[in-house]
Amino acid sequence: MTDVRETVAVDELLTVGQVAQTFGVTVRTLHHYDEVGLLCPSERSLAGYRLYTAADLERLATIVTYRRLDLPLHEVASLLRGEGSSLEHLRRQRNAVMSKVEELHGLVDAIDRALEREMNETPATHEDLKEIFGDGFKDEYQAEAQERWGETDAWKQSNRRTKGYTVADWERIKTEMGAVNDAYVAAMEAGLPADSPEAMDAAEAARLQIHTWFYDLDHDFHRNLADMYVADPRFTKTYEDIAPGLAVYVRDAIHANADRHAP
Repeated sequence: MTDVRETVAVDELLTVGQVAQTFGVTVRTLHHYDEVGLLCPSERSLAGYRLYTAADLERLATIVTYRRLDLPLHEVASLLRGEGSSLEHLRRQRNAVMSKVEELHGLVDAIDRALEREMNETPATHEDLKEIFGDGFKDEYQAEAQERWGETDAWKQSNRRTKGYTVADWERIKTEMGAVNDAYVAAMEAGLPADSPEAMDAAEAARLQIHTWFYDLDHDFHRNLADMYVADPRFTKTYEDIAPGLAVYVRDAIHANADRHAP
């Protein structure tokens, strides 16, 4: 995409097609900005074609800057509605860019540390897990889990498997968990019952993930876990924070999936 800000100082009026061709913003995108009131061409030709002025292109430059920062359109619109001079708008954009730069620098540092550990085949530490899972990983939960299930075969098997997992392994686990939860939410929000094929398939994917990464998990054992998701307020909150009603929906989907696989 051509840098709009470098070429907006023009006196001529441009059509939608000319703006698209010159700056690399698609016609469809420009039409969408027009439809939602984000950027409406200020002038019209004698034939009725919409024309963009230099001021319109300045606004487009601002929109493109914010969109390149992945800001959603409603936030861009809010920023554009803010009062202030062109200088203040530019300062606001610079602050947004610098904030993103700092975030990306932090991400690069985290990736560099992960690369170093991967090259040394170093297992992930608790601090690594906190960085990956955020509030979803708490030491007190780990300690309580070991106290409750430390003598069980499942706990011992899980401990043996995970002891050597690297940061990349845990990143993959988190991604898979997110995909399973997304599938649950998609089925629930589509109005599908917990015993629908979509919901049961999500439950089976959840079971297989635990079975693959942590410990052997048959469908009866999975039922017990599902009941805990509702009985234990902390597990319930984990799902409810994703979507209201999800904990019960997940439990019911897991039970339905177990029934589906019953001999």
